[in-house]
Amino acid sequence: MCQKRCEVALVADMTAGPSPVAEQWDWQFEGLCRTVSPELFFHPEGERGSARRRRDERAKKLCLECPVLEQCRSHALRAREPYGVWGAMTEEERAAVLAEADIKPPRRPAARTAEPGRNTA
Repeated sequence: MCQKRCEVALVADMTAGPSPVAEQWDWQFEGLCRTVSPELFFHPEGERGSARRRRDERAKKLCLECPVLEQCRSHALRAREPYGVWGAMTEEERAAVLAEADIKPPRRPAARTAEPGRNTA
């Protein structure tokens, strides 16, 4: 339950100023993704269906054991990473979280139509 709220909160806090570069990226040195081929996390062109789901599941399984899962997920949501599995989330899963978190423009009231037989001029 908290996962969804936490993800939305991470996306919503995009007002913070720049941080020192080393501190911003040091977490990546601890990622388990560094121990395997990047091909596990990024689908080859044309990969679809069950092959893609199986690869995504293998990547997510490794992510769930990773000591920097939260930092990775936070980065992917803030940076709006368009490709690959990051923080145990696929491209589609991140897109759904981001779409839910985005502020939608207010709906405009429907235009009033003239009553039949009334002159509106």
